[in-house]
Amino acid sequence: MTIRERLHEDTITAMRSGDSLRRDVLRMAENSMYLVEKTKKITLSEDEVLGVLTREVKTRRESVEAFRNGGREDLATKEEAEIAILQGYLPDALTEAEVTALVDEAIAATGASSARDLGKVMGWLSPRTRGRADGKVVSGLVAQALARADLAGHDTEH
Repeated sequence: MTIRERLHEDTITAMRSGDSLRRDVLRMAENSMYLVEKTKKITLSEDEVLGVLTREVKTRRESVEAFRNGGREDLATKEEAEIAILQGYLPDALTEAEVTALVDEAIAATGASSARDLGKVMGWLSPRTRGRADGKVVSGLVAQALARADLAGHDTEH
């Protein structure tokens, strides 16, 4: 069963059980997918569905931070509950060690040697980490690794 089919089935189940929060969150996710499909005139692949769900989680995380900064703990708590529902459809998150190992693998696979190669490395990593790691964190780890590689390269040249 695809993620999209699971979302649809779970929406129906939530409607029947009266779980309005779950129903509304799943409907919003389905609507986001529908909007992307209509805008791009495509049918989303499983990977693209993960991308939409990941964006939905990211948006809610940003909202949690904004609500907390604004003293609205009630709204932050609701957003966190929505995040928990959506994360049930995403693959398990990668550990920091797993992300670091993937970054090392990506640098080796792409032959990256300096910060200029960040885009190339991220292009290799993105499909492997989508929905499983925060893009900002991955990008930061890549930048750090490339900076170390760049420094090591300069040390051997002099």
